[in-house]
Amino acid sequence: MKKLFFIFLIISAVISCKSPEARYPVSQNSGSYINESVAYNKKLLAEEESKIKKIIAQDSTKNYIASTSGFWYFYNEKVMDSVSSIRPEFGDVVNFDYYISTLDNQMIYEKGEKPTKEYAVDQEKLFSGLRDGIKLMKAGETVTFLFPSYKAFGYYGDKNKIGTNIPIKTTVTLHSIIDQDSIN
Repeated sequence: MKKLFFIFLIISAVISCKSPEARYPVSQNSGSYINESVAYNKKLLAEEESKIKKIIAQDSTKNYIASTSGFWYFYNEKVMDSVSSIRPEFGDVVNFDYYISTLDNQMIYEKGEKPTKEYAVDQEKLFSGLRDGIKLMKAGETVTFLFPSYKAFGYYGDKNKIGTNIPIKTTVTLHSIIDQDSIN
């Protein structure tokens, strides 16, 4: 009996000294959700750009400009004198008014509904399209921007009047630019 117990103890010791094996997950994620999301966003962008390009093609009265940032714009009022040729740069404070509509001209925020905004360029929160668009303007100009949803409020909207993935048209009047050097 002692011998049997001793053999059992030796066998148990040998078996328990085996190196641990990795436990594999029951299910493995293939990344298909990410691939589906990428495909959906590409399709959404293509549809929005197609709609914007159709609007541009139908409106021959305005000179639309494609920005390098992925949106389109035209000047309602353009400043031509060289004295006012200064454009806002990082840290400059600008004062502007804006209103927002859908691409089909249904008003979302009426003219005057949003108060005049004072904004330190690239230092405060502002949706990305407007942040980029303001840097293209001069004081005294009014510009209308056509933003695909990813340059506007994207998936989350503005949590008020603008819903998920809504491309918008925003008209901005830039009143003044205060150079950051004169602020300091």
